[in-house]
Amino acid sequence: MRIFDSGENKPSRFAPPSPTDEPDPVKRAIIDAIKLVYDPEIPVNLYDLGLIYDIRVSPPTRSCVVNMTLTSANCPEAQTLPGEVQHAAESVDGIDTAHVNIVWDPPWDKDMMSDEAKLHTGLM
Repeated sequence: MRIFDSGENKPSRFAPPSPTDEPDPVKRAIIDAIKLVYDPEIPVNLYDLGLIYDIRVSPPTRSCVVNMTLTSANCPEAQTLPGEVQHAAESVDGIDTAHVNIVWDPPWDKDMMSDEAKLHTGLM
């Protein structure tokens, strides 16, 4: 997950959440649902790959916005992965609609992967 600079709508360089930054239960459930979506070319879920930059939940409208990226602009799954993320988010109790934005800033790189994902892919 990416941390947004205050007052800006651009993600800052990757900064994993601290252990004290526990998300609310709906956001946690969205993260858990997204962790069930795997990149078909890399056997790691999209969240641990570092492709999910931000999740914003609006309880009054029962909606959320997910900002995500892809490993490359030429990703062969570019047409399907955002829909899978949307479906995962909308499967969560408390969310009726989800909107997924594809963003390219900052560009994805392997340093954005979780330690578990790096270990699983042999990068650690």
